[in-house]
Amino acid sequence: MCRLLWLRSPKPVEVTQHLQAFATVCKNSSEYQGHGWGCAWLENDRWCFHHSITPIWEDALDGFNDTGLFLAHARSAFRDEGIRVENNMPFANENRVFIFNGELSGVRIRESGRIGAEKIFNYTNRFSHLGPLPGLRKTVEVIEKRTRYIRAMNLIMATPKQSLLATHYSENQGYFQMHRTSTDQLEIVCSQPYPLPGAEWQTIENRTVTEL
Repeated sequence: MCRLLWLRSPKPVEVTQHLQAFATVCKNSSEYQGHGWGCAWLENDRWCFHHSITPIWEDALDGFNDTGLFLAHARSAFRDEGIRVENNMPFANENRVFIFNGELSGVRIRESGRIGAEKIFNYTNRFSHLGPLPGLRKTVEVIEKRTRYIRAMNLIMATPKQSLLATHYSENQGYFQMHRTSTDQLEIVCSQPYPLPGAEWQTIENRTVTEL
């Protein structure tokens, strides 16, 4: 059960204050979020990445360039297993990046991937011919039908031109519900609201699949 952060702005913004606030959210989380973290950001329409197995609140967060699109993910490894930097998101495939938070039981799909989140990311490729948003909707629909129980399945998938979100949870709304806000043309989606001058956070309805 991980934590997610997504930022977008028409002009490059400084991300340190948001990362520091996100780190505090992760440190204070009811679920341990210290199995490493990662982020992806755009520079000249190309993705750059940082991955670490250091807990985000113990890492240096002030060395990232200003950017107009930024995603971060703090990891809580299922059963404390697979704690390796290569299992830390964001995952990437060509120009798409992916972050995920959730827990699924009895998933009846066959797909490559080291961990469940990577398998879900790779599974989205099967429906890419439908287009980005219809393809994600179809992915979610099929996974729902082929999974015994979805405790939660929150994900954000982004290209330099488009960002998509899907959220689904069956319990613990206070933990799994996603939130969004916008201020000074900066749009933010996060697993939990954090203090930001001028921000009015809104909850995102359960079972939403949408373009951000």
